[in-house]
Amino acid sequence: MITAIVPAAGLSTRMGGEPPKPLLPWGASTVIGTVIDTLTAAGVQEIIVVTGHRREAIEAALAGHAVRCIHNPAYASGEMLSSVQAGLAAAHPASAGALLALADQPQMQLAVVQQVLRAFDDDSQALVIPSYAMRRGHPIVLPRWLWAEVLALPANATLRTVVQHHTATIRYVEVGTPSVLADLDTPEQYAAAVSGKR
Repeated sequence: MITAIVPAAGLSTRMGGEPPKPLLPWGASTVIGTVIDTLTAAGVQEIIVVTGHRREAIEAALAGHAVRCIHNPAYASGEMLSSVQAGLAAAHPASAGALLALADQPQMQLAVVQQVLRAFDDDSQALVIPSYAMRRGHPIVLPRWLWAEVLALPANATLRTVVQHHTATIRYVEVGTPSVLADLDTPEQYAAAVSGKR
């Protein structure tokens, strides 16, 4: 069993804040709706969305999706780590790994998610990371044995700390698309992505 964790608690400050970045339009859906649809199509058994800023609006927008929303009371700190920790703490006890997917990565491709999941199926002890042109991207899979270490990180740490401690366990999945590197942080990035330039 795999649990997808989608941190969607941030303040979206660089994007301007309103509407919250996950609720920006993306095709016939929203940014986060597209992410959830891709995870669902990939067959992920459990999807946890971690909310914070504009919690009610995001939960309402996801009412028609097969997700479980949990609230991160520490969201205003501005760090994603607390949302990842909240998601891990809420994951199903039988889950073998956590697929960390960005709420602002609607460019995430189904084929890439499937590649990452297949790699974890082959080695459920591996830290699976997609890579494009020698650069690490998302979504990644954290195997269960790493969760305790992530949960124990202090508030001023980042997930990168754990990744750097366990480089020997990383299994890279080489992909042919830069979509694993793309996210939406600014209005300019969003406009370029919507227009198909990125």
